Amino acid sequence: MPAQPISEAAQTFGARVRARRQELGKSQEQLADAAGLHWTFVGQVERGRRNLSLHNLLKLAAGLQVDPGELVQGLRAEE
Repeated sequence: MPAQPISEAAQTFGARVRARRQELGKSQEQLADAAGLHWTFVGQVERGRRNLSLHNLLKLAAGLQVDPGELVQGLRAEE
């Protein structure tokens, strides 16, 4: 059984990253190279299995050519 996302917010964030990456026609490896991250990290983010630091969020947003706010808009912490 595959590991579950760490939260609904992480799952939604990952889906946004994946959708934007696909809009750009990039592979996970290409996004990782553009963001200065490891491709396995990008995969974990897309599956909602990683809790990003601000620094890595900014790197991903730059690699995706979007404002970081677009990736986190409307997300809420679980209670």
